[in-house]
Amino acid sequence: MSILLSSCATSRDNNFNLIRFIAASLVLFSHSFALALGSGDAEPLRSTIGMTPGTIAVDVFFITSGFLIASSYLSRKSLLAFVWARVLRIYPALIVAILFCVFVVGVLFTKNSTLEYLLHPQTHKYFLKNITLFFGIEYRLPGVFLNVPFKGPVNGSLWTLPYEVKMYAILAFIFSVAVYINKSVKLISVRNTIFFISVFSVGLHIFISFQAVHPVQFIRLFSMFFVGAAFFVWRDKISLSSKWGGIALTILLVSAVNKEAFFIAYCLLLPFVIFYVAYVPSGKIRKFNRYGDYSYGIYIYAFPVQQSLAEIVPNVSVVTMIITSFLITFFLSVLSWHLIEKRFLKMKGTYFHLENFMRNHGVTKRCMTWLNRYDPPS
Repeated sequence: MSILLSSCATSRDNNFNLIRFIAASLVLFSHSFALALGSGDAEPLRSTIGMTPGTIAVDVFFITSGFLIASSYLSRKSLLAFVWARVLRIYPALIVAILFCVFVVGVLFTKNSTLEYLLHPQTHKYFLKNITLFFGIEYRLPGVFLNVPFKGPVNGSLWTLPYEVKMYAILAFIFSVAVYINKSVKLISVRNTIFFISVFSVGLHIFISFQAVHPVQFIRLFSMFFVGAAFFVWRDKISLSSKWGGIALTILLVSAVNKEAFFIAYCLLLPFVIFYVAYVPSGKIRKFNRYGDYSYGIYIYAFPVQQSLAEIVPNVSVVTMIITSFLITFFLSVLSWHLIEKRFLKMKGTYFHLENFMRNHGVTKRCMTWLNRYDPPS
């Protein structure tokens, strides 16, 4: 069986919710070793293929995000509509999670007095920096998690979110510039631009990874995100088949005997495997979509829940950490999806109210024209 990616790329009948759910759970699983033992050296796969389940999960997030964000941008009527949709997806749930960390986790576990903790500049810095994402992430709250194996960080998982927001902005900028330039230079189209950027960034990521002691996270995440975007803009040329899906998986498994070979195969084949799994397997597996998208909630609540568990249960085992933290985190993610995320996502179509608000509060017509200047290419 073979299907063109273009025939299903805009359909909501897919396995992305399940893929993201598994990826978020793998991040929780991966962090359980470091947060229970104080070091991530014991994480599975680290010594065999040179990466951890959490690393793979983050790459999966960025590949799927690039694909879906490209789809989102090209389906919007304006740049403002795109920005509004991204704000609604990221910030409402994030702000509630930060409030949870500051006023529940922090108050319960700080070694300072409650008043001293609430008035401490570090508390204010943690809150303000993490709800904006523009200036990086603040990891510590005063007096919190000082006696756990992995001392200090309250929510280490948030490190990827500023990168995510940057990718949104870069993608929108590239699309807009490519459309503008294409009016004069036909070869510089969105399709060609994204293809070149994705190929160049993957090559650069592979090259740097073999040269540097530590990976350059921006290049890694940039390459994953833009490969996902390239799969969407070139969807009419990509065929998903069981034959090629099986070949890709076989190459990945066989190459795992050598770290370097696996890394190259991983960078080149992981995107195809993800989109094959997202659209080809059907039947009962698709029923998972009915329950909602709990991945974001798992991602933003798992780390503080795990640190809290490490504080409450000294010398907690890795197995206890995985099982207990997953149950608690899953409960919080269900609440986050049904009470916050799903409700705000229903507001995506109301961006024109924001336009009216901005016009009524001094935003000039010229500025609004600029915001909507570049119609997304079809």
